[in-house]
Amino acid sequence: MRGAMLCARRLGGLRARLGARQVSTSWSPVGAAFNVRPQGRRLDLFGERQVRFGVSLTPRSAERPRPAPGGPRSALFETRVCSFELTWCLYSKETDFCKVKLADFVRIAHPEAAFREAAEEACRSIGTAVEKLNTNVELYQSLQKLLADERLADSLDPETRRVAELFLFDFEISGIHLDNDKRRRAVDLNVKILDLSSTFLMGTNLPVKAEKHLLPERVWHHFEVAGDHVVVDGLRAEAPDDLVREAAYKIFLYPNAGQLKCLEELLSNRDLLAKLVGYESFSHRALQGTMARSPETVMQFLEKLSDKLSERTMKDFEMMRGMKMKLNPQNSELMPWDPPYYSSLIRAERSSVEPGAYGPFFSLGACMDGLDVLLGRLLGVSLRVQQPAPGEVWAQDVRKLAVVHESEGLLGYIYCDFFQRADKPHQDCHFTIRGGRVREDGSYQLPVVVLMLNLPQPSRDSPTLLTPGMMENLFHEMGHAMHSMLGRTRYQHVTGTRCPTDFAEVPSILMEYFAADYRVVQQFARHYQTGQSLPRSMVSRLCESKKVCAAADMQLQVFYAALDQLYHGPHPRGRCTTDVLRATQERFYGLPYVPGTAWQLRFSHLVGYGAKYYSYLMSRAVASMVWRECFLQDPFNRYASEAPFHRRLRKRPRVRLGSGRGELPRGLGVTAEAEARGQSRVEETRMGARFRRRDSRLS
Repeated sequence: MRGAMLCARRLGGLRARLGARQVSTSWSPVGAAFNVRPQGRRLDLFGERQVRFGVSLTPRSAERPRPAPGGPRSALFETRVCSFELTWCLYSKETDFCKVKLADFVRIAHPEAAFREAAEEACRSIGTAVEKLNTNVELYQSLQKLLADERLADSLDPETRRVAELFLFDFEISGIHLDNDKRRRAVDLNVKILDLSSTFLMGTNLPVKAEKHLLPERVWHHFEVAGDHVVVDGLRAEAPDDLVREAAYKIFLYPNAGQLKCLEELLSNRDLLAKLVGYESFSHRALQGTMARSPETVMQFLEKLSDKLSERTMKDFEMMRGMKMKLNPQNSELMPWDPPYYSSLIRAERSSVEPGAYGPFFSLGACMDGLDVLLGRLLGVSLRVQQPAPGEVWAQDVRKLAVVHESEGLLGYIYCDFFQRADKPHQDCHFTIRGGRVREDGSYQLPVVVLMLNLPQPSRDSPTLLTPGMMENLFHEMGHAMHSMLGRTRYQHVTGTRCPTDFAEVPSILMEYFAADYRVVQQFARHYQTGQSLPRSMVSRLCESKKVCAAADMQLQVFYAALDQLYHGPHPRGRCTTDVLRATQERFYGLPYVPGTAWQLRFSHLVGYGAKYYSYLMSRAVASMVWRECFLQDPFNRYASEAPFHRRLRKRPRVRLGSGRGELPRGLGVTAEAEARGQSRVEETRMGARFRRRDSRLS
């Protein structure tokens, strides 16, 4: 009786909150959970933290990992060459080192500085230990003997053999073949690269102070004002005022001498490491084991794509110039800070629908409801909201989802950190906290991931309302999460998104296609107050508008990818990074370089995607192929999702595109360019072309 009364009171409170906001109450449980304003939870803000992701975490315990008793020569590192014991031995230690993923997340996302600093030290310590292991001669020789013995190698199951081959590959690109002095030098270079990478990443987000008198007074209120200075913390790419966009661009991208030196040293040390271990450049080393395999293939792909896009890109720029001239006749020259704003105006004009008109139909709960429906029909997977334990989450508005398969049961957990807050990274991203793998006792370790977005908080009168772009970003990041959930493998080393970088974006980009198909959108897009479905005419105009300026958007990404390749090509370049930027922008983009700016110093992807930024473009081409062949006729085609797509993601270690052994599919340049032009008549009417801006802060 007492429980029933408590339940009634809670339901009554929920109805009161929903009724006050006039929110439709016909959502699924997951939709309802994300459309309700989060209630305060005890976060244990004082004293020791409780369990997070199943790992006890305090600033002191997070600071430095404790080595196993006996150090590297403990029983864990016994190099017996029999069956899979060596691979299992290496894998077990690799599993421990994968806890650095948790530390990496805490370093970036935790709201408290003490935790971030401790996690930073943990990342450095574990990274150093991994690099030392990668030059351990005894381990390498034992593994080499195992794979060289045909009888023993054939006795391994395919996945174990693949993991052994990947470990061998890691040894070889780390300089295991070098003499002792050079191996130590390789470890030192790797540690230095880790430190420089961390420093550079922190610098990409630092705000810039400028004296107020340098800017017209009428733009001061667009920025934070601190005494006699204005503080610029990012590009104002969508600001209607041309002067605000120009000021933000020139101030935020003004060269910082320390950051410039850090980048030059990072690129130089990467080149030194690559040459030390026997490669022509860092790009040659980084592209081993990818679909592209070589810098020459990547540049050929980018140049071919750029040439095919150029005419269409120039037409897009002309449309933007025309719009700018109409609104600002005194200053009609198109500059690099203009495309995001003017392309959005052109899209709105072509669609005849204000972007804000879509928000009421795309409440966060409705979009989560749509994902639940889509995943259920495609994969037999449902999303179930769970209440976190005390101290389990790092912010009170973080939601926890259990991912459950209709026949296999619980697959893993997704933590949804969706809302804006102070000191939170501005970029949407996916973190693997723990990969799936078979434990020593035969049970399966469930994967745990975090999806981090920057959505506005719900108001007192409405839930969080998403723009079409926010909705597609949500679908994109959920694609990464489902890749992690469904990539069930024996070893953590090859699970989920731990695949070649130029394949890792395929599932997430494929989800964007579903997010832009009316047959999918109509399943969930409905007004949060009235329950009215989004009119088909609005969806059609939205899809049509996405083709507008698509070539220019893609051309920008080609420029980014080409710059990344040139920075990681053979050294010495004989030019500073800014000179390389200027020349590359002229060759691959079409808008002039702005003197006195250094955009590359804000290009955070140079750290995580060094020599691999092209992966977004190549993955988009592959995803386009998968969509056309499997889902264009029926986006809910479960057979297509399970055979081969679903099966590949779950049993992927030997799949050609996902294993690092695949050849580059033919016609990728043609396919990507065709997507930008919308050549397929069916796609043109249903989907259009879209290129997701990877980092809107820099676009």
